[in-house]
Amino acid sequence: MYIKSEEELQEINRIRQEKIFAEINRDDLNIEVDPLSDEDMIINMGPQHPATHGVLRVLLRLDGETIVKCVPELGYLHRGFEKLAENSTYMEFIPHTDRLDYMAPMSNNVAYTLAVENALGIEAPERAQWLRVLVSEMARISSHLMAIGSFYLDLGGLTAFIWAFTEREKLYDLFELICGARFTTNYSRIGGVANDISPETITKIREFINQLPAQMDKIGKLINRNRIFIDRVSGVGLIDSETAIDLGLTGVCLRASGVPRDLRKDKPYLVYDQIDFDVKFQTEGDCWARNKIRIDEIYECTKIIHQVLDKLPQGATIAKAPKEALPKKQEVYTRMEELIHDFMLVNKGVQPEIGDTYTAIESPKGELGFYIVSDGTGHPWKMKIRSPSTSNLQALKHMSEGSMLADIVAIIGSIDPIMGEADK
Repeated sequence: MYIKSEEELQEINRIRQEKIFAEINRDDLNIEVDPLSDEDMIINMGPQHPATHGVLRVLLRLDGETIVKCVPELGYLHRGFEKLAENSTYMEFIPHTDRLDYMAPMSNNVAYTLAVENALGIEAPERAQWLRVLVSEMARISSHLMAIGSFYLDLGGLTAFIWAFTEREKLYDLFELICGARFTTNYSRIGGVANDISPETITKIREFINQLPAQMDKIGKLINRNRIFIDRVSGVGLIDSETAIDLGLTGVCLRASGVPRDLRKDKPYLVYDQIDFDVKFQTEGDCWARNKIRIDEIYECTKIIHQVLDKLPQGATIAKAPKEALPKKQEVYTRMEELIHDFMLVNKGVQPEIGDTYTAIESPKGELGFYIVSDGTGHPWKMKIRSPSTSNLQALKHMSEGSMLADIVAIIGSIDPIMGEADK
């Protein structure tokens, strides 16, 4: 076997570095970098899964262990949801929303069905709106538990990860009671929700919410009193409020930089204007602040869910709108009119008037919006998804440059991106 000499290996490495440097310096990336020096190194982080929370590629230029330039590259998942929507009826697309932020499918369902209802000009019954708030806040708790646990695990801790996942498993059991599925829920419907929830399920939800604060106290003490963890994440991944606004950050990533924006308060939807809760924010703008907000928001979610369960009204769970909302199966099987409406809705779909609408909610990651352009047919002429993970990842370059190589793992974990919604 021919073994290359030291000089040949150095030449091969130099050529490789120059090729990657040419890529990082492309005009379409719109960045300026100085020529490579002998001390510089360019490496690929990803797009393999470990430490990137999904198929995210990060191209890094290093001076020693200091990140000089960072170029995040999205698009390795190629899911094509927006194009799929144009070839599906509005109802057929609902299950696809489960696969956007797959840590919070209930929340995605609510956002999409609200967007379609906005385009149709209809509203879900009051009980359905309260149920949507209930499942959205449960999804927020589930998503934040995942973010907190995996963030701690990324940095070498295991205990908080196991404690967080234990609580998350209890939530999945509740989701199964609500809709029959644990992960891909497909619960919301145009005009309401798929089914009502039983009194027994309400009792189990209340039991979970009653015991959750004590578990979060335990997780919070482990994390926020751990000097190694605090030193590891404090002052890392800094972004100021002005830059965060300019980059279009939303959700926790924006509130951690001192901007208390929350669509549930600023532009209330469903019945959030009838619920008392606080918008949690920090001013540090670092990894510690983003993690702290997620812990604090779980306590606020428990307050919201208690109020929902106390105020939950009786009534229908889906609108009585024959040309927009699917009738109950019992009615389809026993009444001719409902059978006809069901046949037409399933085969042709709902048909919003010609025009465009934008509807957004405060998902666990931030502002999740659906821009729908209707041509009057049963499927969107165009649909664009404003996913918070895409927007928040724009800040990765600004948070990382000047940091150490090891810090980028903490920064990505603190952003909590889900590539299922980033690569639309």
